[in-house]
Amino acid sequence: MINRRHLFGMTAALALLAGCTGGAGDDTEQSGEITGAITVLTNRTDLVDTALPKYAKAFEAKHPGTKVSFEGVTNYEGDVTTQLSGGDYGDVLLIPNTVTVDQLSQFFEPLGSVDSLKPKFRFTDEKAYDGQVYGLSVGGVASGVVVNKRIWADAGITAPPKTPEEFLAGLQAIKAKTKATPFYTNYKDGWPLSIFNSERSILDDPAINEKFPADPAPWQPGKIQYLTDGLLYDIVHAGLSEKDPLTTNWEGSKPMIASGKVATMLLGSWAIPQMKAAGSAPDDIAFWPFPYQTGGKFYSSIQGDYKAAVAKTSKNKATARAFLDFFVTESGFAADQQAVPPVIGQPLPKALQDFQNTGVELIELPAATTNAGKEDLIIKDSEIDLGGNIYRQKLVDIARGAAKGDKESYFAELNKRWAASQARVMK
Repeated sequence: MINRRHLFGMTAALALLAGCTGGAGDDTEQSGEITGAITVLTNRTDLVDTALPKYAKAFEAKHPGTKVSFEGVTNYEGDVTTQLSGGDYGDVLLIPNTVTVDQLSQFFEPLGSVDSLKPKFRFTDEKAYDGQVYGLSVGGVASGVVVNKRIWADAGITAPPKTPEEFLAGLQAIKAKTKATPFYTNYKDGWPLSIFNSERSILDDPAINEKFPADPAPWQPGKIQYLTDGLLYDIVHAGLSEKDPLTTNWEGSKPMIASGKVATMLLGSWAIPQMKAAGSAPDDIAFWPFPYQTGGKFYSSIQGDYKAAVAKTSKNKATARAFLDFFVTESGFAADQQAVPPVIGQPLPKALQDFQNTGVELIELPAATTNAGKEDLIIKDSEIDLGGNIYRQKLVDIARGAAKGDKESYFAELNKRWAASQARVMK
């Protein structure tokens, strides 16, 4: 079961009211006639000409006189961040991760108060500031490891490893007993390395997001950054990842794991349907917990993927808000993508039900409140991109001998930089 200690309690169905935005937040000002054309920016370039038009047509049928156009953006983070600066960024869009929480009101319309939306939606506080919600998740993801379970079984492992040591031993067995690359980092594309920042739930500490920016040394033994980044270092240092990380390819990696040429990737549950679709044996793909237990139990965080928002510069906010509500609550997009439904009370998809059957407990970690925004400020000041890939690419380079240093020296450097910035931000 999903641990309700970390989730919001009540089930609530949302209704879109004809002629007003209604829906997710009744305390907003995005009222008016639902008509006319809107543009929706999306990172899902793979769905722009396939699945997404289906949702647009369903909305247009519900609201005659409307027209929804999707605009796929390949380099979403970079290009949309530039568009935000220019003031022309569509009507509905996914909030780029480059926008800090204290900047949300500069670019997006408030959707309602946290208190009013909490009983209805998961992940409401992830893009909220000063009590207002600015983005609603289009679907949640669980943290964990995508594996080709056939290859792991060929190496003699049929159940998820419970410790980093067991995990490394399993990768060693794959290297010894199969022809597969045990672990694939996707170093060249970079962003997959950021997934190592999505595993805070393994410590089962509901206050970890509050505590994290108050900690001057997250890369000390036993702490979350040491556990996660340390595992990445150990995998690469032991020669258990791809031979030449400079030549990795994200799109090419999908059929590689689907066919068994690669055994393991650290990715969110959003990757499951993509990997299953990339080969002829979808049942070989499974999702396992991160190899670490607290109190004898696996924990995995569920968190919102990108959050949909209404552009502050939109000329048609009523239709934009109505479409956002429809897409999140009625379209079926989350279920189609095997994602955690953003509306509380809707059932988990089969892929995540199977994940639960491994013995993992799904928890939602509350965002920081007292220290809201502080982590972003420390990241910016220290230039340690926790949610990015630059410092982890250097970690991989050190581990494979392409850069000077070792794990302990690099972690000491990171702690020093983090502590200096933390002292400036938290004073």
